[in-house]
Parts: sequence; C-alpha cells; structure tokens
Amino acid sequence: MGSQSQIDISILVVSYNTREMTLACLDSIARETRASSHEVIVVDNASSDGAAAAVGNHPIEPRLFALKHNIGFARANNLAARHASGRYILLLNPDTVVLGRAIDRLREFAEARPAAMIWGGRTQFVDGTLNPASCWSRMTPWNLTCRALGFTGVFPQTDLFNGEAYGGWLRDTTREVDIVSGCFLMMPRALWEELGGFDERFFMYGEEADLCLRARALGARPQVTPAASIIHHGGASEATRAGKTIKLLAAKASLIDRHWSPLLRPVGLALLEAWPLSRWLARTVEAAITGSAHAIAAAATWREVWSARRTWRRGYGADGSLASGGTGLPASTAST
Repeated sequence: MGSQSQIDISILVVSYNTREMTLACLDSIARETRASSHEVIVVDNASSDGAAAAVGNHPIEPRLFALKHNIGFARANNLAARHASGRYILLLNPDTVVLGRAIDRLREFAEARPAAMIWGGRTQFVDGTLNPASCWSRMTPWNLTCRALGFTGVFPQTDLFNGEAYGGWLRDTTREVDIVSGCFLMMPRALWEELGGFDERFFMYGEEADLCLRARALGARPQVTPAASIIHHGGASEATRAGKTIKLLAAKASLIDRHWSPLLRPVGLALLEAWPLSRWLARTVEAAITGSAHAIAAAATWREVWSARRTWRRGYGADGSLASGGTGLPASTAST
C-alpha cells in the first residue's frame, strides 16, 4: 500500500445494499492493482444487508464510514474525499469488478495525458458485451428532441439520433468526451478540491455530469481509454425502474437549470417532460394492439413517471430533496 505521503490513488467506494458485489469489488482491487500505491475508503449508506460489517472485515482493511442514514452518492463521495490522501481520486462503484490491472492502466493513461484532467475507462457487462454507460455527451436540445420523439430508441447505434450516448461508438478507441461516468472516474485530488467535489444537490444521478461540465469550464478535456476495462453491473442498488427514472429526470432538470442559458431552459424542460409522455403513449398503444405483458408493465411505469412530473421537473433542491420533500421517493427506492 505504501506510506500515506507516497499514495498514488485514493479509491472511493460508496455502497448501499450491495454486500456481495462490494466484497467482489474490493477483491478485484486487491487482485488487479499492483503498480499503484493506493488506499480504499468505503462509505456505506446505511445498508440493511450487512454490507458495512462485511466490508469492515475485508482483508484489504479499507477505511470504513458506516452511516446510520443514506446521505446519497454525492455527499458520501464528498465525505470519503475529505479523508483522501492520494495524488489522484478514483471513484469506483461497488457493483464493479476491476479487470486486467485497470486501475494501474488508468493511472498510466492519466500520466500520459495530464491535460485531460479527468480520465475514464471502458465498462462491460459480465458476459463481456459493452456497457456504454462509461461516458456521455452533454444534453442538447437536439438529443432531447430525439429522445422525446423516440428516434433514440429506433436508431440507437447512430451518433446523429443517439448523440448523448455516443451511439455507434464501441468505446474501443481513446476519445475526448464531455462526461465520464462516476462508476469509474479518476481526477487529480487538487482539481477535485478546487471544484469543491460533487454538488450535493444531486442526491442521485447527474453529479458526475455537473462535475465534468464545471471542470471543462476550468480547461479540463475528459478522455477515456479502452486499455482500462471493468465490469459494471449497473443499477444494482436501485429498487424500481420508475424510481430510477424519476431521479434521473430530476437530475437532468437540475443540469438544465445550472448549465443551460436562460433562453434555452424552458425549451429543455419542455422536451424533458415530453420524453415520459411520449413513452407512456407509445407503450399504451403497443399494449392495446399486442396485449404484451411487457408493454403493459412499461406503460404503467411511464405513466407513474409522467404523473410525478411536478416532483422531478423542478430538479433537486439545494438540500438534495425533490419537490415532494425528502429525497423524493419512498425509502424502498432510495439508493446511493
């Protein structure tokens, strides 16, 4: 591990009811990180599955903060970062598995391309297929229009109609991107501190987009490399599809409020509202024609999301709450 003054990387892991995955993540850090001195800091967001006790007994002896209340992903990472001593901070989701010395390779990539200031790798599913959620383009009126009209779903492999997800790009080349996902994101600790870490209004989702866009304003040009690859299961701590989508839309509304011009904000929010409405109507028609159980369930989910628009349209409040109060959702759907 090395002495604290020589630590290369502080690896921050925020867990919530992902006990076995978190332990597998820690195992993979120990197994695959050989050339970079590091420390591991875990914040457990009041898990009910015994994750905190299990992490506390893990052989790598991570520094553990076992919380009594779920404070969200952004606040938990900020807490961990305040105790970090590495030259770099690495955000790593608990539902990931480090492959092929990925953390070492990401550090090497960072040191070869310091001007990027934020670095990420390639994520895949357990079966080896691409998980494209390692990076994103910023929201624009065009890509929100494509999503509202359903073009994104019909033409997912085209950058023209699925630009926010860099449609068609297999993440098999090095590339500058707008946003590196918080599941596997490295940056200098000095830059993290200059930015003040995550904006804690983002209880869940959107925090890395806001961080990267603020960093770009300071001259950062985030890059990703296929040389650093991890498994990312994705959504492991999320209880319901509707709950996840409501929080995602709240995060997007907050991003529009913060990063779009006053002239475009009403346009962005209207397009954001049109997305669940169009999905609800399309799935309802499909269900009526086919009688498909999947379409019926999807229509019900999108109706729930649309019905909650007064909650998510205003985005997150300064304290990370939605318009309805609290973290916007029942405790059963709250996650890191």
